[in-house]
Amino acid sequence: PAGVMRFAVISGPTIAPAFGLDSAAGIGDPSSMSSKHLPEAAVAPAPYWVEARDALSACDPVMSRLIAAAGDGALLPRRDAFFSLARSIVGQQVSVASAEAVWQRLMTKLGAARPELVVAYRIDDLRACGLSRQKSSYLISLAEHFLDGSLEVAAWPELADETVIARLVQVKGIGRWTAEMFLIFHLLRPDVLPVADIGVQRAFSNHYTDGERPDAERMYSLAEPWRPWRSVAVWYLWRSLDVVPVDY
Repeated sequence: PAGVMRFAVISGPTIAPAFGLDSAAGIGDPSSMSSKHLPEAAVAPAPYWVEARDALSACDPVMSRLIAAAGDGALLPRRDAFFSLARSIVGQQVSVASAEAVWQRLMTKLGAARPELVVAYRIDDLRACGLSRQKSSYLISLAEHFLDGSLEVAAWPELADETVIARLVQVKGIGRWTAEMFLIFHLLRPDVLPVADIGVQRAFSNHYTDGERPDAERMYSLAEPWRPWRSVAVWYLWRSLDVVPVDY
């Protein structure tokens, strides 16, 4: 299922949303979600941010221009893994207004995005918040995985990117795109290139391929100079598309 990642900024211009595509479903629209019911943000941006920004500016003149235009913003991750994944599920394949409305109704019912609160409700209870039956089942499944410890969340920071992805996609409702977003925004992995992301594809088209939508091979080739900071480059690609303030 496709979803949309939201993240906070330090002072400076606001940030563009990402548009995702997971193998199990289709294209997702941006889902603007307010700061209400958000967990505490990290107090500092990704520790590699300044180094990555400077390296990208030096190696790619197009990226240098995008970074300059974006100003001083930087990724501030949220601390709550369940919140991040649950919110991505809610934002899959729906409009901005719909995702915001559903999330707020869901949080009003639950009180907070916590797995023990989610499993206290039935699918039909969650559907009353505006979720589809499928998404309701996805949220309950996610909560059950967190509660039974099968995801081994504490081990994630030490695991390789592909290992984290492999574990996450075992959960109903989470595909590769959602897992990649989780790597970027929650685990702060610096070198993730989500080629199925519609926003990334659009930004490549706007800035690198003369308006043509690139395929995955072309994007990987163009992004090779960005290693090992492709996550940061992707963040600036999103910034080039929109100025919607976002949190994830």
